[in-house]
Amino acid sequence: MYRIEKDSLGQRQIPADALYGIHAVRAKENFPGNTQFPIEWYKAVGITKLACYNTYKKFCKTAIEKYGKDLPDKIIRNDFIGEMIEAASGVAEGNHFDQFIVPAVQGGAGTSINMNINEIITNSALLKTGHKCGEYDFIDPTEHANIYQSTNDVIPTALTVAVMKLLQSLEEKINMLRQKVEEFEAGNREKLRPGYTQMQEAVPSSFGLLFSTYNEALSRDWWRVSKCSERIKQVNLGGGAIGTGLSLPRYFIMEVVPELRDLTGLPLAHGENLSDATSNLDRWVEIHATLKAHAVNLEKMSSDLRIMSSDLAGKKTISIPEMQVGSSIMPGKVNPVIPEFIISSAHKIYSNDVLISSLCGQGSLELNAYLPVIGYAIIESINLLISCNITLLNNLFAGLKIDETAGYEALINSPSITTALSPHIGYHKAAEISLLMKEKKINIFEANNILKVLDDSKLRTILQPGNLLKLGFSLDDL
Repeated sequence: MYRIEKDSLGQRQIPADALYGIHAVRAKENFPGNTQFPIEWYKAVGITKLACYNTYKKFCKTAIEKYGKDLPDKIIRNDFIGEMIEAASGVAEGNHFDQFIVPAVQGGAGTSINMNINEIITNSALLKTGHKCGEYDFIDPTEHANIYQSTNDVIPTALTVAVMKLLQSLEEKINMLRQKVEEFEAGNREKLRPGYTQMQEAVPSSFGLLFSTYNEALSRDWWRVSKCSERIKQVNLGGGAIGTGLSLPRYFIMEVVPELRDLTGLPLAHGENLSDATSNLDRWVEIHATLKAHAVNLEKMSSDLRIMSSDLAGKKTISIPEMQVGSSIMPGKVNPVIPEFIISSAHKIYSNDVLISSLCGQGSLELNAYLPVIGYAIIESINLLISCNITLLNNLFAGLKIDETAGYEALINSPSITTALSPHIGYHKAAEISLLMKEKKINIFEANNILKVLDDSKLRTILQPGNLLKLGFSLDDL
């Protein structure tokens, strides 16, 4: 069974019970991709429209109180606003997402997103009032569901709502991972290992110092992500098509953002310059740079752990959990799938960063037509980072093991440890010990016993963790 819907371009057959309508069908025909629109954004459009309907209802009440019931016919019939509020609330909870048929990658600056959701709200409200889907003489997707709204203020405002909520989750997940990394730092402060520069053994370090670098990086990420909402909190809702508020009641313009703030509990603010908030999207470039920085830190940490736990490392000082069978042909092979997932995700985020920067720059005059793809990329990046933090915490650090003995043996067998002797015996004497260690494949204590450069007890004192790891030396140490 089908119904016929019309617009200024013609008509289309729509499944009789579909909550979507002709606008969504045309978009689906024009943008035949299968990129899934983010449900977080869908829900955020629902709550943004709920704020619009609540504000409209208050506006009607105020107008009636001031002017009586003889209001102009252009004011929407107030008898259906309750059903529209209920329908928008359902969208805000994710209801009827299967009726949202517009793909994420699209043209039109978000009009297709807006109209598909207008149709869902309208037809849901029609069903609640005993009418059939498509009976737009009673409730109309444009006249009623879109009352005092524009795609150009509703859709970017909803993106801000969706991103702010996701940022709260990301901030929490970063901190959980950071706390776990901090445990490794605190528990391994004096457990020695060789440090590496340019993939070569360098000077003595410790596992605690290694994890302290990850902890500091994650702390910076946590702080930066916590500031992102401040950078995007100004929204253009109530600005209409280009931020001038043309054809909107002043009451609605001033009250709709506070209403949305109350509904979401988010620190949203009315844009000081609504035209700027509509036409310029540099705020998204700014916060995505923060997301990219976090991806860089996760990649660096995961890359390090992948190297140190690999078979190339010889006797492993760090072991990561074995999470799944690694080969369909090589029995017993297990791959570092968690670091690989992190690295893959990081590079997807880097590519999103290029896309967001270039398309934000493609805005023309009063509007940026590429907001749908920009928003899709931002939400994808945040969700990837949330997933990365979760899997690192649960599937890598929860089972990560440190071999303290292997770390110490690697250090005392490394000729690079002789750097610690330079302040005591000079560079050339230290080099003699280093060369003998390389030649004979012996550790520093054995080499010193042969060359008799230092008293054994003095050498052992120098190589105590507390002495190797303290910042520099004093003359009393010599």
